[in-house]
Amino acid sequence: MPKAQKIANTKASTKKVASKKIAKPAKKATSTAFVKHITLYKNQSEYFQLDAPYAKMGLSTRAIHAGNQHDPLHGGVVPSIDLSTTYMQPAPGVTSSCFDYTRCGNPTVLAFQRNLAALEGAKYAFATSSGMAATISVLSLLKQGDHILCIDDVYGGTQRYLRKILIPNSGIQLDLIDCTDLKKVEKAIQKNTKIMWIESPTNPTLKCTDIAAVAKICKKHNVFLAIDNTFMSPVLQNPLALGADIVMHSVTKYIGGHSDVIAGALMFNSLELFDKLYFNIKSMGTMIAPFDAFIALKGAKTLALRAERAASNALTIAKHLEKHSKITKVVYPGLPSHPHHKIAKKNSADPKTQSGGSGMISFYVKGGMKQCDTFLSALKIITLAESLGGVESLIEAPAVMTHGSVPAEHRKLLGITDNFVRMSTGVENVEDLIADIDAALKKI
Repeated sequence: MPKAQKIANTKASTKKVASKKIAKPAKKATSTAFVKHITLYKNQSEYFQLDAPYAKMGLSTRAIHAGNQHDPLHGGVVPSIDLSTTYMQPAPGVTSSCFDYTRCGNPTVLAFQRNLAALEGAKYAFATSSGMAATISVLSLLKQGDHILCIDDVYGGTQRYLRKILIPNSGIQLDLIDCTDLKKVEKAIQKNTKIMWIESPTNPTLKCTDIAAVAKICKKHNVFLAIDNTFMSPVLQNPLALGADIVMHSVTKYIGGHSDVIAGALMFNSLELFDKLYFNIKSMGTMIAPFDAFIALKGAKTLALRAERAASNALTIAKHLEKHSKITKVVYPGLPSHPHHKIAKKNSADPKTQSGGSGMISFYVKGGMKQCDTFLSALKIITLAESLGGVESLIEAPAVMTHGSVPAEHRKLLGITDNFVRMSTGVENVEDLIADIDAALKKI
């Protein structure tokens, strides 16, 4: 880590800020002048070291305290929202701290980025304006002639960007493969393969990849491994610990957790990667806005409570649906019936206590599109809407909603049929959710 630069001729990297004497409102009132020492760094990457004391603490402790230090001037417990778009320079080209323009960094954004890094046990993190902005920021590292391998059952927005925008316009090559088959992974790697992009579990069919095994293959061939960890959240799965080079999240989902902010995140350990991504993110303008960072930082504090409750609810619902006469198949990694259940357990942050699943369930309604539409439209508590990871339960039909842009033949190959349903289980009382599902299924 680079050494902090001295500011205002003080020791280390601190700047003395003397308070003004408070005017005496009455003869008996007194005031005391004092000096506060505020640590300032010239590089944003250096601020992440301030969270080192929390590194070995539990996730909930890290979520609440990392990046959330008290305001050094007034002692505010919650970091303030800094909405300034630009920052005063005491001399031309000389910045007051590590900020000059908010597209390139901001105090509130940096606080959230420190929190994100702590959540995934990473050294560094970036917060972006959306999950897709985070994805595009990683893919911006590629150049003409490079080759990317991507899991075949990838999020609809990711495959749309790859298939419709990046590949046709860049000279970059793409192969979509089933990453659950390690032999296919090794065989698909080419001399110009630079990035492998994986989701585990996948969106929406919940296939699980042995992350540690794929990471070993990638390191053997010098391939950069990126994992979209949105479906599991840092609470239930930690890909960096399994060998991934970078972890991506749609913060809109579990980390934000309240369906009120659009944001993305990238967590990683390389300072060299920090510098490369920082340049690309500031140049493309994919950095998150300060107000969104403030909202997401607030949501992240309760991440562990929400993710654990959602996973518990989902497991209960999945077991219930397995026995229901109007459900032909349930897909949930936390069930022993899932073909990748053992791999999901292996990938878990805590295989001893976690089922291998999250709050995400997929299942097939008996019948076709008509029966599926009847069921979805009859729900009262569970909301028919895209997205996931919020405190409220959401449900959708991927074939015509989140994955409608996927070519029909590819959807069929993946099993995304007209009667296929994806549910994001929230933190409501599970009895109420089951009652809502049963009542809606009776309408079929």
